[in-house]
Amino acid sequence: MNSYLETIKAVDGEIFNLSYHQKRYDAVLESLKAIEKDDLGKYLNPPEYGVYRCRLVYTAESIEVTYHEYKKREINSLKIVFDNDIEYANKFTCRNKIDALFETREEADDILIVKDLLVRDTSIANIAFYDNGVWLTPKSPLLKGTTRDRLLDEGKLTEADIKIQDIRKYKKVALMNAMIDFYVLENCEFLI
Repeated sequence: MNSYLETIKAVDGEIFNLSYHQKRYDAVLESLKAIEKDDLGKYLNPPEYGVYRCRLVYTAESIEVTYHEYKKREINSLKIVFDNDIEYANKFTCRNKIDALFETREEADDILIVKDLLVRDTSIANIAFYDNGVWLTPKSPLLKGTTRDRLLDEGKLTEADIKIQDIRKYKKVALMNAMIDFYVLENCEFLI
């Protein structure tokens, strides 16, 4: 049986963007035809001091929570990797395919996954590119992240098909996930 994952940010005991995690959790349980859905907030009791990654692993029947002190990973280079078969529509605990692609990164800090010649995601984040006053994010990411959804709802991102051959024309690149929120990379090098 597959188990699913939510990674939720907590700073000094405060939990961030829980409604978006709840929405994704509810959608997964609906797809599993689960009868009952829980309020994720009742499972969360992060430490009072520091930045923590609240890791919720769940199935239709159970939820387990662990807390991990968070340290941001520096990313200045992305190796472009191609995989036309990869699927990751739900945030599974099993990331074998993504992990295997990540292992091919060589000197790069992370990977940029390309499917059908369109940019999708990195191994740990959704991505956005800046052009003419607008932040564009892939219309069809591997995973519709909670930060991506929130920024789309707030009108700060626009969905677009981003072709791999066009990525160097953009002025800026940003990564986004629950832990880093929206992080503009000062100098992002794309490696082949």
